[in-house]
Amino acid sequence: MLSGFHAVEARLAAAPRTIEIVYVDDERRDARMRELRSRLDRAGIRWAPVDGERLRGLAPGAPHQGVVALCEPWAPQFGFDDLLDSVGPTTLLLLLDGITDPRNLGACLRSADAAGVTAVVLPRDRSAKLTPEAARAAAGAAEAVPLVAVTNLARSMRELRDAGVRIVGAAGEAGRAIYDVDLTGPVGWAVGAEGGGLRRLTRENCDELASIPLAGTVASLNVAVAAAVCLFETVRQRRPVAA
Repeated sequence: MLSGFHAVEARLAAAPRTIEIVYVDDERRDARMRELRSRLDRAGIRWAPVDGERLRGLAPGAPHQGVVALCEPWAPQFGFDDLLDSVGPTTLLLLLDGITDPRNLGACLRSADAAGVTAVVLPRDRSAKLTPEAARAAAGAAEAVPLVAVTNLARSMRELRDAGVRIVGAAGEAGRAIYDVDLTGPVGWAVGAEGGGLRRLTRENCDELASIPLAGTVASLNVAVAAAVCLFETVRQRRPVAA
């Protein structure tokens, strides 16, 4: 189940054939809802008006905004070999180590999409999956950002480094700040779960570690927030210098 306009509209744009039916609030008739119904009609996708209680039952606890879609599982098709073959000067990757909360995975995907990340890489096991909860948190980014699951993250990091990707690990105890790291060229950011941070093998396979300077009293940031800070510092460094 996908709930909310962002998630449903993103799936409609990326893979409309995976949508089986869309349930819409029969009391909502504003411009955005009318436009969605028109798009569904043009795509030949069934939609059905239902009451609010039915929508709450279809997406319990989710802010559905009056829209819930029943879909086949789907994600952008992009394998690890494809990723290695595509490495170039503008490659930007996000590597997730030990992220088990689907909401954090979704939020990381959302930040990755906003920063123009090439792909998000994560371990196949002991990691959050792209569940409906993750898709809701991604707000449409799950349909846009390739999610590459690998069997062994440490080995995959070595292969990425051999392909020319410099991997920087976000670590609070690192002596060098992210603002002092050269982030031009192909780069991958490795971020770990709150509390444990990056695992030992992940750290050992980073080219360097860098910290986000914190001026307040908090000791760390949520992983999705930390990922966004690191990714957008990369975006900032890559912007052309004004003449």
